Amino acid sequence: MYAVNPAKAVVEVVDAHKKSDVYQIAVDADEYDHQRNVTITNYEKTMKTLTGAEIPDPFAANYKLPCNMFRRLNTQRVEYSLGSGVSFDKKDVKDKLGKQADKRIKDLAYAACIHGVAFGFWNLDKLHVFKLPEFAPLYDETTGALRAGVRFWQLGETADKNPLNVWLYAEDGITKFIKNYNSDKAEMLNEKPEPYVGIVKRSLADGETIIDGENYSSLPIVPMWGSELKQSTLVGMRQGIDSYDLIRSGLANDLTDAAYIYWLVTNAGGMDDYDKAKLLQELRTKHMGVADGGAQTEGGESNKASITAFTQDVPHEARTAYLDRIKAGLYEDFGGLDVHTIAAGSTNDHIDAAYQPLDENADDFEYQIIEFVQNVLALQNVDEDDATPIFKRNRISNQTEQTAMVLAAGAYLDEETIIKHLPWISVDEFEDIMKRKKDEDVARYRAQEEELAMLREEAQRQEQTQDQTGTPPMEE
Repeated sequence: MYAVNPAKAVVEVVDAHKKSDVYQIAVDADEYDHQRNVTITNYEKTMKTLTGAEIPDPFAANYKLPCNMFRRLNTQRVEYSLGSGVSFDKKDVKDKLGKQADKRIKDLAYAACIHGVAFGFWNLDKLHVFKLPEFAPLYDETTGALRAGVRFWQLGETADKNPLNVWLYAEDGITKFIKNYNSDKAEMLNEKPEPYVGIVKRSLADGETIIDGENYSSLPIVPMWGSELKQSTLVGMRQGIDSYDLIRSGLANDLTDAAYIYWLVTNAGGMDDYDKAKLLQELRTKHMGVADGGAQTEGGESNKASITAFTQDVPHEARTAYLDRIKAGLYEDFGGLDVHTIAAGSTNDHIDAAYQPLDENADDFEYQIIEFVQNVLALQNVDEDDATPIFKRNRISNQTEQTAMVLAAGAYLDEETIIKHLPWISVDEFEDIMKRKKDEDVARYRAQEEELAMLREEAQRQEQTQDQTGTPPMEE
């Protein structure tokens, strides 16, 4: 048996991860997410020289117009399910996910969509987001469960010349390494793994010192998948986005190139390049040119010099229609909602039909979020039934129609159900509203009790007065 060098092993894990297909797709997805289409960025118009060699065309327009379709569709999918955050039947369960739980879960969900998977690290009382381009997962080859992972990063604008930080997260703790850019070896910074939950000793002399620690029952890093397919949303969309961007950019380039006026000078074969440049300069500055008059030929035909201007009209109808078709296809394949397809004043039936593809994908996506949240809360021994999050999907609707429908059924529903189904009430607002209504009911009850007490006291005083005088009390 050969001993394994940990410092060498973690560097090999990082190198292998960077060479994997999933890593490269995740890196490309980040570029598309930032509206940097790598396909059209690398595209160059070329021309052939007299020798047949291809060189970049310096005269042709070369606009590159990347669209924001990738980010818009992924944002729509995430915000649809998580725009209003998550809630639980028991309010204190959400507190166990730490501060800014909604934001951290949404960041994880978005990274999971564009990269295929993201990782949430539960660090004692808060959730951290590990993205695939900075985290190399190590799965169990038998069960497929995540058993360890290596996080790596470099800081600074010249990151290639800065040290590479490599942290190994395993079930027994964290082992830290650092590798200089001009070295093939990494240096281990701690001899034994640091526990995830450290026991700290505080003193005036030494400050805080970790003297002991403990770990969780399993690795406190939980994967969140973007869908049941477990792949980036860029897969399948990339060709459509590239086609859309190339056609749109090509149309802009053709319109620019065709915007020039072409001048045809006849019967001026004796002009050299200097004369042509001088004539073109006069046409641009003075907007007029002088052509030398010529004589007639023996056959009576005129050989007078003349100048004629020509312009070109670019056919764009077919390309514009094709762009609309590509855009509609991207929305349909992704399961997104193009709000331009919903006419103003549409009924809720029409709106629900338009949302059907988005609802189907949201069902798949929310199951991934539920599994992630349950696994994180399991680290804190929260029961699975209590750890199931509730989503309120962020959708447009005909609120007037929906409100009228809820109020019409109010005679058969309790107050809490009516408020919960009003379309313009969010989850957080619902809890505050119910609390205020409860306070109002308590205040109203106390006011009624005080009024009844005052009436009883008044009645008792009147009875005492009747007993003393022997006359009945005055009727009001």
